[in-house]
Amino acid sequence: MPGPRVTPVQGDLTIPETVDVVVIGGGIIGTSAALELAERGQRVALCEKGGIGQEQSSRNWGWVRMSRRDPREIPLMAKTLELWRSLESRIGRSVGYRQTGILFACEDDQTLANHDRWRRHLDGTGIESRLLTDRELRDNFPGCQLSAKGGLLTPSDGRAEPQQAAPAIAEAARDKGAHILTECAVRGIDTAAGQVTGVMTERGFIRCQSVILAGGAWSNLFCGRHGLDLPQLRVINDVLRTSPINGPDTAMWASGFALRKRQDGGYTIANGGGNRAPIVPDTFRYMRRFLPALRTERRGVKPRLGWQFLDDARVPKRWSLDESSPFEYHRVLDPKPSRERGDEAWKKLVQAFPVFKEASIEQRWAGSIDVTPDAIPVISPVDTLPGLVIATGFSGHGFGIGPGAGRLAADLALNDTPFSDPHAFRFSRFTDGSKLRPDSGFGLPQTD
Repeated sequence: MPGPRVTPVQGDLTIPETVDVVVIGGGIIGTSAALELAERGQRVALCEKGGIGQEQSSRNWGWVRMSRRDPREIPLMAKTLELWRSLESRIGRSVGYRQTGILFACEDDQTLANHDRWRRHLDGTGIESRLLTDRELRDNFPGCQLSAKGGLLTPSDGRAEPQQAAPAIAEAARDKGAHILTECAVRGIDTAAGQVTGVMTERGFIRCQSVILAGGAWSNLFCGRHGLDLPQLRVINDVLRTSPINGPDTAMWASGFALRKRQDGGYTIANGGGNRAPIVPDTFRYMRRFLPALRTERRGVKPRLGWQFLDDARVPKRWSLDESSPFEYHRVLDPKPSRERGDEAWKKLVQAFPVFKEASIEQRWAGSIDVTPDAIPVISPVDTLPGLVIATGFSGHGFGIGPGAGRLAADLALNDTPFSDPHAFRFSRFTDGSKLRPDSGFGLPQTD
């Protein structure tokens, strides 16, 4: 079954000879960066090997959340929430954003205490997040029969429509002068005296001074071609779409399922219990770096050995700029959804909210999420390759934080004062002796 129906974006027919910045990747991070750059008067080319928003940027849950984020992401997310609130008026298009709150249900006292400890990270931010008792949870979710001790409610959290957001931002960037190039894979970066001078695409060469790599799950492969070791693995999350129903307005995560009301009246439903982790050659290559996170999240990540091991082993790791790259042979990551995991989520959802017996499952899909050993992204210049900024590895948090991450990447590409401190997201943390582990107490967090 194909992935979700994404708002189509027609790419430009011709490529520019020269721009200031090339953005690689047409997801919400890349499109947000392109918009920021174009608004600042920069000549921008956004290159996407497939279609805009066709991969994880359209396959996520559609959550815009502060709750349960790694504390290192909180300052950036606080500013990103401000961007979401003004985004539709800024771009003149709908992204389906609404501030409806998100609740994380707690099944036992220990989980409730863990959420309370996390909540203290918001002290001084002005962002409200509070614990609910079991009775208050049921008051907020009429008809809920979930067995829970309570929950963590963050009213400033919200939702948006993943199938609309990246395309709308891309079109807004084009309005400001950006070139939007779809089915235009970047084969690699060209340099002179160690400095970025341009990129070679499958449609020709583009001169530029800076490159922002926002390639999501493809970034490790791209970096490796340039001798850069970006520790990154992929996990798979399974999602359902339902028919319209009169259900809860506030999004909820619970053990076994997560729900988010859609603009069309239906719901996006996912398995809240974790992700599938295909075993591939890089699994063994990066095993030591990922062990701290895997120990913490051993119940939430399900390793699987299958056909993907052989497929990944056959992918070339080196190629010249004048030959076709792996990105041209695999335009869109469209993993097969697990019916078993989807059905598990559906069963637990109906038990918790009997009203969903009136709904039907309209579509199933899966998304390929790129993760780092410490479950936070890289948003950083690369010291050994001046002119390159990496913005990837969002570990399931990319949609909600996307507009802010794009702005931060644009700041770094232009050497402007960063609008949020990028230190925690530096690329050099993988080589400077820093401890690489999630810092939220929740291991590898759930996707947005």
